[in-house]
Amino acid sequence: MYTLSENCPRKDVCVREGKGLIHIKELTDKEGLYGHGRMFAHLTVDPGCSIGYHDHQHETEFYYIIKGEAVFNDDGREVLVHAGDICATGYGASHGMENKTDEPVELIALIVME
Repeated sequence: MYTLSENCPRKDVCVREGKGLIHIKELTDKEGLYGHGRMFAHLTVDPGCSIGYHDHQHETEFYYIIKGEAVFNDDGREVLVHAGDICATGYGASHGMENKTDEPVELIALIVME
C-alpha cells in the first residue's frame, strides 16, 4: 500500500484551544490504524502558535519532532524539545506544545489506544 503526498487530507485547525492554527496532514485514517489508534499525522506549528494543554485517557499520544524547537508542557513541567526528540503522554497525563521561535516546528503525531 502507498499514498501519494498530494492525496493526504490536509486541514488547518485550532487544536485544544491553543493559539493560532495548526497545519495537519493526515498520514492515514482510523481504518488505516486497524483499530489500534485514532491519529497518525504530520503537524506544522507556526511561530507563536500552540497545541493547547489537554489530557489523554485510555490512549497515548507520541510526538516525534522533525524540525525546529518548541516548549513541551509535560504534565505541568515545561521542557525545550528539538528535532529528533520524542514526547509521549498517556494514562491520564496531560500535555501541550508552544512554538516560541521564529521558525515553524514540524512533528509526527501518533495516538494509540490502550
